[in-house]
Amino acid sequence: MYFILASIKIALRALRVNKLRSGLTMLGIIIGVAAVIAMMAVGSGAQERIAEQIRSIGSNIIIILSGSTTSGGIRMGHGTLLTLTEDDAKAIALEVSAVSQVAPSVRGTAQVVYGNQNWSTVIQGSTPEFREVREWSVASGKFFTQEDVDGVTKVALLGQTVAENLFGGADPVGQIVRIKKVPFTVIGLLGRKGQSTWGQDQDDLVVIPLSTAKKRVLGFSQANARAVGAIAVKARTPEAMKEVEEQIKGLLRQRHRLQPYQEDDFTVRNLSEVFAAQEASTRVMSLLLAAIASVSLLVGGIGIMNIMLVSVTERTREIGIRMAVGARSRDILAQFLIEAVTLSLIGGLIGVIMGLLGSSVITHFAGWSTLITGGAIFLAFAFSAAVGIFFGYYPARKAALLDPIEALRYE
Repeated sequence: MYFILASIKIALRALRVNKLRSGLTMLGIIIGVAAVIAMMAVGSGAQERIAEQIRSIGSNIIIILSGSTTSGGIRMGHGTLLTLTEDDAKAIALEVSAVSQVAPSVRGTAQVVYGNQNWSTVIQGSTPEFREVREWSVASGKFFTQEDVDGVTKVALLGQTVAENLFGGADPVGQIVRIKKVPFTVIGLLGRKGQSTWGQDQDDLVVIPLSTAKKRVLGFSQANARAVGAIAVKARTPEAMKEVEEQIKGLLRQRHRLQPYQEDDFTVRNLSEVFAAQEASTRVMSLLLAAIASVSLLVGGIGIMNIMLVSVTERTREIGIRMAVGARSRDILAQFLIEAVTLSLIGGLIGVIMGLLGSSVITHFAGWSTLITGGAIFLAFAFSAAVGIFFGYYPARKAALLDPIEALRYE
């Protein structure tokens, strides 16, 4: 232990003699460590953002959309034709065993008015299961019941964005709002969800009973009174998602009497697969950014090796004197290796501080979400120490192998 402490003191004294050169040598390590931490923070922030969006939408969700039909040689996307019904939703709930909740829904846009305030928003008509499927909390008030759906009750729950624009900071529960001139009683305020992965504000909506949406707001005709635009399905477990998806496709094709040669008249979206693909691409981006930033550490390591080689040449006579008074080769090796590692560690420490500041600057000015983890700091710091050992070993070994007689004669 004493030997190591003595070697560190000698190394620090040698570095203080050439402060400017030592500082410039550490610059590559500082930039490298700071870049690695900042880039990993950006990547981790992106991954955390995706995880938040997954939690905001809900877990184990499969969305079935109406449409995706071909008519007269023209392919029409989802939503162009209402091919799903409330009976389809009931059949899925009854016949697909791995499903826990099913919520049929219709959507449209309308102007919501309260007093002299108005706001154009999404009107979502659904059933009480909508809350469980989307895992959507109620900040105040309550959610509507099946009795409200059966009775075509004019009640509504407001999203946070709608409530803020119509009521400011006041509690909207118990107030009367008008949707397409139809009065609705606000019975609840939905919890905040934030933006979805495609940039949509999930809180900019009003949720009302499915039957009320069809008959009072969105104007469904008697011919398609049972039609719905989408069905949200919640699987019991993440492992059952693929099985549920296949069973739903088979059931709906059977119910819609589609022949083997006919295309689906619906679209099934497994949101877990979408998020998994996004998370994988974000992870690859994070690794790529960290790899690019790591190049700076290698450049800094090469700088350390160059300076240490110069230092060995300049201090050849000093090495000869130390050997003449009893220093062994391993003592010389340790001295120069500790000098290299000290340069790396000091540079790494400053780089960590610069990386933390850089991440804050990125968040403040670029508006990107960043997340600094202890693992990223440890990895960057450990890598900087490894660079010092790797690139410092050759100069240290060269110093240790000097012949004492030749070293003493060096001018």
